[in-house]
Amino acid sequence: MAGSSEEAPDYGRGVVIMDDWPGYDLNLFTYPQHYYGDLEYVLIPHGIIVDRTERLAKDIMKDIGYCDIMILCVLKGGYKFCADLVEHLKNISRNSDRFVSMKVDFIRLKSYKNDQSMGEMQIIGGDDLSTLAGKNVLIVEDVVGTGKTMRALLSSIEKYKPNMIKVASLLVKRTPRSDGFRPDYVGFEIPNLFVVGYALDYNEYFRDLNHICVINEHGKEKYRV
Repeated sequence: MAGSSEEAPDYGRGVVIMDDWPGYDLNLFTYPQHYYGDLEYVLIPHGIIVDRTERLAKDIMKDIGYCDIMILCVLKGGYKFCADLVEHLKNISRNSDRFVSMKVDFIRLKSYKNDQSMGEMQIIGGDDLSTLAGKNVLIVEDVVGTGKTMRALLSSIEKYKPNMIKVASLLVKRTPRSDGFRPDYVGFEIPNLFVVGYALDYNEYFRDLNHICVINEHGKEKYRV
């Protein structure tokens, strides 16, 4: 799926989906009928997302070690990725000789209106970040685009001096507007496309779509606010 390359793979980039990747025909998969006509193609099928998430859990546990983890899920788009990732982490813990305590907290950020970034991050929910002081924090995000939103969140958290802070993102977009930020754990690196599904939304629609798909212009206009 990621295309061929003569260079050694960079596992820190995750599964790399090239710009010329045509995706999968929608007719090869099932998806909610109310979205018929609103999508271009399937970029990443649900099964591949689940398998990749399982591998990320193994990498995270190996890297962080068997210590207590405070997981900070970025809502709303990150909730399915976070739920699947936490379940895999728990399975690894249950099948090991050491118990790993995992607590999950939630925060909401807003940086998009329609398909355009608003250029600044708004923290619109979540508990007091001071509770992260001295903790081993794993931020779970759905998409990193320019990196500005995540840098702003990290800056807010670092003020409270956590013991460690790592970032896992399901997707990273290749965009000329990127400030160079890279998460510690990446599921997939994708072209600069506006994608929906697997809890990623367009104005609160498409969260119930299991696959990650590319929305078409008709879909954007239909659900524009």
